[in-house]
Amino acid sequence: MARRRGRAAPPEPVERTGTASGEGVATAAPGRDGREPGEHALWEDRTRVVLNPIAAPSILGLFGFAGATMMVGAWQAEWYGSPETPLILWPFALMFGGVAQFVAAIWSYRARDGLATAMHGMWGSFWLAFGLLFMLISIGVFPLELIPLAGVANPGFAFWWVALAVITALGAITALGENLALTGVLATLAVGAGFTAAGWFAPSTWSLNIGGWLFVASAVLALYTAAAMMFEGSFGRTILPLGKYRAAANVPGRKATRPIEYAQGQPGVKSGQ
Repeated sequence: MARRRGRAAPPEPVERTGTASGEGVATAAPGRDGREPGEHALWEDRTRVVLNPIAAPSILGLFGFAGATMMVGAWQAEWYGSPETPLILWPFALMFGGVAQFVAAIWSYRARDGLATAMHGMWGSFWLAFGLLFMLISIGVFPLELIPLAGVANPGFAFWWVALAVITALGAITALGENLALTGVLATLAVGAGFTAAGWFAPSTWSLNIGGWLFVASAVLALYTAAAMMFEGSFGRTILPLGKYRAAANVPGRKATRPIEYAQGQPGVKSGQ
């Protein structure tokens, strides 16, 4: 007697996803009973995401910027000093405004902050150049006729400030998407650079003085912004409002951001240094 053959079970369903070339790519579909994982679940089970959080680089960058800009801006506004004062200021400007900001720019790139990368990188480079210029003057290897002196036209030095004014103005427009405090820092800085450029082109002492006043105002705003960011990182809540567009983030005592992290005290988790 012939043996009766059973019907073969139907194949498991296969999903196909489109590719750029238009050809389908087969992926594992969930089992018929729902217990077998699909491809997405398999990736979830085998994928590990390692977070490497860093402190806000602009805290260092803004403090470095504020220190150098306030000292040089006050001198430019003729609040103190003499034409020889930059020969004393250049080491501080080079290290504090140049190196510190440039380091902040590198870490801003690591933090995926394009605005901070551009602004700290540009102004850090400027302060490095400013420090090197007056270092060469102080050791007597720079041509005397090219030394920047207030009241004497110097178009070459003026173009330094033209580039700074244009790029900083673009940064101020970009900062409107973040908060008003940073916008104020960059807006006053861009206008100050513009007046300073005009002062070296003209030449015009009053234009240089106005530029110096605006530099000091920008430095004060930078101090406030850096302090607000530092306090928020330390206390975990808003202490000084930054003028963010989300109203709750500007209320002192509230959390401005909720980072993705495990709670402090769990195994392997350490907060601070």
